[in-house]
Amino acid sequence: MKKAKEPNQKKIAALVKSLLIELGEDPEREGLKKTPERVAKSLTFLTRGYRQKLKTVVNGAYFTSGTNHMVILKDIELYSMCEHHMLPFYGKCAIGYISKGKVLGVSKLARIVDMFARRLQIQERMTEEIANAVMAESGAEGVGVVIKAKHLCMMMRGVEKQNSEMTTSAVLGSFRNDEKVRQEFLSLIG
Repeated sequence: MKKAKEPNQKKIAALVKSLLIELGEDPEREGLKKTPERVAKSLTFLTRGYRQKLKTVVNGAYFTSGTNHMVILKDIELYSMCEHHMLPFYGKCAIGYISKGKVLGVSKLARIVDMFARRLQIQERMTEEIANAVMAESGAEGVGVVIKAKHLCMMMRGVEKQNSEMTTSAVLGSFRNDEKVRQEFLSLIG
């Protein structure tokens, strides 16, 4: 995916102002006067993943490792917006991989999650994108990613199921081909 250009804040603010009017609001009332600008700034931040590149996010943070043990980072918070209703979904991600001579800087795993979460998304695709990115950047023998998230598009509209949680997983390499490796990962992430 090519890097997107920086959004036009003034254009977004004008669109938000039109939206407020269409919804029956007065964008000139006290509480809404600066809302179009705040929403423009917020949406730019919440979609910054479009303007990031994987190589820049990882920034060469590879470290030599003589072992090939499983590396796991879990409980990585994520916040995204569903592409169908542009409502938030949020949850936690667990990433595991078996290194082959090098490991990624631990914070880079969280940054990879953020890069894909800060786009209009569906959880299923995001899970795959994170797994593929970790595999590509780490050169791992195998990768596993599990995401558990709550979706406001399902909680506050539609079926209105407030306690529902969606779980998705993606497994690559040895995590897909070796049942023992997959079970060890799932056991360790709880």
